[in-house]
Amino acid sequence: MTDTESFRIAAVQAAPVYLDLKATLDKACDLIARAAADGASLVAFPEAFLAGYPVWVWFIPSGKTHPLRDLYTRLHASAVSIPGPAIERLQKAAAEAGVTVVMGVNERNSEASDSTLYNTLVFIGPDGHLLGKHRKFVPTAGERLVWGQGDGSDLEVYDLPFGRVGGLLCWENYMPLARYTLSAWGEQIHVAPTWDRGEPWISSMRHIAKEGRCFVLSSCQALHIDDIPDELDFKSEYLGGIDDWVNPGLSLIVDPDGKVVAGPLDREEGILFADVEAHQLVGPRWQLDSAGHYARPDVFELRFHRRKAPFLRVVEGDDELDSVESV
Repeated sequence: MTDTESFRIAAVQAAPVYLDLKATLDKACDLIARAAADGASLVAFPEAFLAGYPVWVWFIPSGKTHPLRDLYTRLHASAVSIPGPAIERLQKAAAEAGVTVVMGVNERNSEASDSTLYNTLVFIGPDGHLLGKHRKFVPTAGERLVWGQGDGSDLEVYDLPFGRVGGLLCWENYMPLARYTLSAWGEQIHVAPTWDRGEPWISSMRHIAKEGRCFVLSSCQALHIDDIPDELDFKSEYLGGIDDWVNPGLSLIVDPDGKVVAGPLDREEGILFADVEAHQLVGPRWQLDSAGHYARPDVFELRFHRRKAPFLRVVEGDDELDSVESV
């Protein structure tokens, strides 16, 4: 791509069909097609869009074991394996639309017990190829009742025809070393799916864009109380004081100068678009390149450990130095 070319990026603000994987996949594929029809090369979805953010963790006390078990079972039933049929359907939708998709999902640890869930970000290329995934490093506060911790093996920046794309989930974006790692790998477009909203988050997105001299897409679910099925007992028992929006969304797109160029989108579903000039991915770094001339590696050093943390290591033979299979 030359410095005179442009492309379009899109941030989706929508609610899933709560805890219904098939219906949410239908909705996601429709949104992918709509974004592509409006010229998007990249479309970013909210955190845990497939098939719902576990909003109950902020309302049900941690000692209420039985309702938490029931909700976890339902969330697990709507979660995905990677690779797996749900991801394959997204791959097909991305290929048919010719658009890069970044999707937040609840992921099962299908490599081991198939019972633990992760908050995972999935990257799919415009040809439908599964580029990779990233499991959230640290679930925040009440989220730790639902999601396990990821490791360093899957953090990555992907080189796409229009630019280099990476991302962090929600409050991972407050981890400066994680942000720096992506910058050091040349990230130009940063995807920040979230459940957070409000002025501090918006200010953070502007700061991250300015610090990294990158475009930032913050996609959030706009979740109305009516989006949560009445059959879920926690709705009446713990959400009785809410009669409208559980989360207003406030998705936005920010340019490398820290300026909001689309959104925030408040209390409605929609798709935000921003047109990117190729020169915007490089020019602003003349003044500030946080992982380049502004880094001072002679003074500060960051070491990133990209090793997996397998659930099981199988040692074959009598000697531990023999072949080891990781699961």
